[in-house]
Amino acid sequence: MKPSACLCIDLPLTDYREALGLQREITAARKENRLDADVILSLEHPPVFTLGRNGGRENLVVSEDFLHRMKVDMVQIERGGNITYHGPGQLVVYPILNLNAARLGIRDYVGRLELAMIRTAADWGVEAVGHPKNRGVWVDGRKLGSIGVSVTHGICFHGLAMNIGTDLAPFDWINPCGLHGIRMTSLEKELKREIPMDRVRHALKHHLLSVLNIMCTDADMTSLRNRIRPRTTPKERF
Repeated sequence: MKPSACLCIDLPLTDYREALGLQREITAARKENRLDADVILSLEHPPVFTLGRNGGRENLVVSEDFLHRMKVDMVQIERGGNITYHGPGQLVVYPILNLNAARLGIRDYVGRLELAMIRTAADWGVEAVGHPKNRGVWVDGRKLGSIGVSVTHGICFHGLAMNIGTDLAPFDWINPCGLHGIRMTSLEKELKREIPMDRVRHALKHHLLSVLNIMCTDADMTSLRNRIRPRTTPKERF
């Protein structure tokens, strides 16, 4: 099959709500055929807990007042899964793809996201694996990367989060992904050394494009906005 066209956009540290609004805007443009290419966003977030369709507040083991004092936001969203944490040092990738056009089912798609993270970890000599029941990637029972997606009219958004140099302490404030007794890890914790985030961004993008059979054009927000056609409105009647 011919690789699909895609715009790849690297963003700086970005507020979660801002990135969520951007995902929804791109998803609507794809659904309404106002954007003729898929989009992959790569970024990091300030500290935030997100709660999926399966709940999450019941898996918060500290008070919301504590989170407020620690200046950690909490956002309810439409992705699958339960509660998770995002913060600096964690690489987050949001592919906004037309799964119907790519002829990908959701299980196959999630498996490919896992594979991209597994191959990225392998680039640094870390052996990670998937889990058929608890999706994401794991290193000797410790969770390295998480996946949570949402699909509307065949267009997927949300995506994956891989811990590179993340402060893992906030994961102790929750039962990550609704699972009790699991331990989180990061590439830096496994290797006991610093890992340059820009190198991981490059590696994960390379593997993601490969497993999804996508051709990437590097872009910025200006070029994305130029590609999104405005909604057509009915002509006024006089």
